Amino acid sequence: MRFEGVRALGRGALAITAEGGGMAVMLGRILRRLIPPRLDRRELIRAGERFGWQSAPIVAVTAFFTGGIMVMQSLPYVEQLQAMRLLPWASAFATLREVGPVLIGLMFSGRVGSNNTAELGTMVVTEQVDALRLLAIDPYYLLVAPRFVAMVVMMLALTAIGDCFAVLGAMMTASAMAGMEMFQFLMLMREQITLSDLLSGLIKAVFFGGAIAVVSCHFGLRASGGSVGVGRAVNASVVGSAIGIVVLDYLLTWVLK
Repeated sequence: MRFEGVRALGRGALAITAEGGGMAVMLGRILRRLIPPRLDRRELIRAGERFGWQSAPIVAVTAFFTGGIMVMQSLPYVEQLQAMRLLPWASAFATLREVGPVLIGLMFSGRVGSNNTAELGTMVVTEQVDALRLLAIDPYYLLVAPRFVAMVVMMLALTAIGDCFAVLGAMMTASAMAGMEMFQFLMLMREQITLSDLLSGLIKAVFFGGAIAVVSCHFGLRASGGSVGVGRAVNASVVGSAIGIVVLDYLLTWVLK
C-alpha cells in the first residue's frame, strides 16, 4: 500500500510517454507522405470544405464578440489613465497575438478534431482501415495526410478570418461605448499594432492546426472496442488537443516574444 501512489505515478508517466511516442511516430509517417507531397486530392478538397468552410460562421461570430469583449475589458482602464488613444492597442494586441489563436484552436479541436477522431475511429472498429490495407491502399496517404494538410491550412485561414471579425467587433463596440469613430479606431490600431503581432498569431495557428491533426488522427486510428472505444478516443483527442494547444502556446510565446 505504501508504494501504490508511486506505482500509479509510474503508470501515468509510462502512459503519457507511450502516447507521446505514438504521436511522434504519427507525425513522422505524415511527413514522409508529404516529402515529396503524396496526397489524395479529392480527400484533401473534401476535408478542407468540412474543416474550414463549415466552421467559418461559428468562428466569425465568436471572434466578433471576443473583440467587443476585449474593448469592454480595456475601456475602464484607458479611461482611468485618460489614454483613449491606447484603446485600439489594448483590445487588439492580446486578441491578435493570444486570445484569437487559442480560442479558435480550442473551438477547432472541439468541432473538427473530435469529428475527425470519431470518423477515423469508426472506420477502424468497422475494419474499413484494414480493408484498405488488404487492397494495398495506404491509409496514411488516403486518409491521414490530406486531413493533416487541410487542418493546418484551414486553421490558418480561420484564424485570419477571426482576426478580421474580432477587429470589426472591437471597432463597433468602441464606437458604441466610447464614442470613437470606427475609422479613427482603425487608424490608431494601424499605428500601434505591428506586423509581427499579426504574424505571431498566424504562426501559432499553423502549429495548433498541426497539433490538432496529429492528436486526432493518432487517437482515431488507435480506437478499439466498438462504439464505446470510439467515444473514449474522442474524449482523449479533445483533452490531448487542448493540452497540446496550451503547451505550444507557452513555447511559441516564449520564442516569438
